[in-house]
Amino acid sequence: MSATHDQRTITNPATLHDPTPFGYSHAASAPGELVFIGGQYASDAGGSPLHTDDFAAQVDLAFANLRYALEGVGLGFEHVVRLGTYIVDHDLARLEVLGKALQAAFGDRLPAQTLSGVASLALPGMLFEVDAVAVRPAGD
Repeated sequence: MSATHDQRTITNPATLHDPTPFGYSHAASAPGELVFIGGQYASDAGGSPLHTDDFAAQVDLAFANLRYALEGVGLGFEHVVRLGTYIVDHDLARLEVLGKALQAAFGDRLPAQTLSGVASLALPGMLFEVDAVAVRPAGD
């Protein structure tokens, strides 16, 4: 990620708690066109889910697929201003795995995020899904 292409403004007001240890920021904005990325999960190129109970492996592949979806529209993680994350059987251990993946993808420039603990996702065996809102910089 090149910081020179990162036009996002990340805001964590002093009047609110510091959310960065939890893997998100309170607000993110950027000038330009909104791009919506649908839910990405641990799937192969044909859309078949990864058949493993390894939550970390599913998170890693879902974020790789998110990166591919962003690259498909000429964007990267540095353009993401909002994430929606969905975790089956959410607990603190899974939150820690997600936090590491977020740090790897976004460093200290974390987008706004809402995490939802869910009973199940679209396909059997899916444990994690992520969607995103990105901003194509004005003039691109």
